[in-house]
Amino acid sequence: MLACTAMLLALGSSAVAGAGQVTPPTPVRAYAPVQGDASRHAVRQQQLRDQVRQSELQQQLQQNVSDNAKRPGAKNKLLQSQLEQADQARHERDRAALRDLLDRQQAHSVLPRVIPPDAPAPARSGG
Repeated sequence: MLACTAMLLALGSSAVAGAGQVTPPTPVRAYAPVQGDASRHAVRQQQLRDQVRQSELQQQLQQNVSDNAKRPGAKNKLLQSQLEQADQARHERDRAALRDLLDRQQAHSVLPRVIPPDAPAPARSGG
């Protein structure tokens, strides 16, 4: 509060001293989270948990399908190798998608919201 008052006094004195002087930029204020932000954060967290759970279920389903596909060709080494490579690629893709989801959620929750400073009142000419 004291810093804001000092800034306002400095801006006021620079305006009085002369129009040729450059005024310092106005600082940007960050605000403390309010109740609405807490509920939005809780909703985002629940959505993230739901997405992770859905991803896990999808992976289990895909693994079951893959296991069933391997049974008829159990003696074919080339087919088994191709299916293993496909499984590995799918696991890597799923891990990357989950990591991306978690990284986006982390980045979204870490960044503070910023409130721009109030715009100065338009100058009126005494004309």
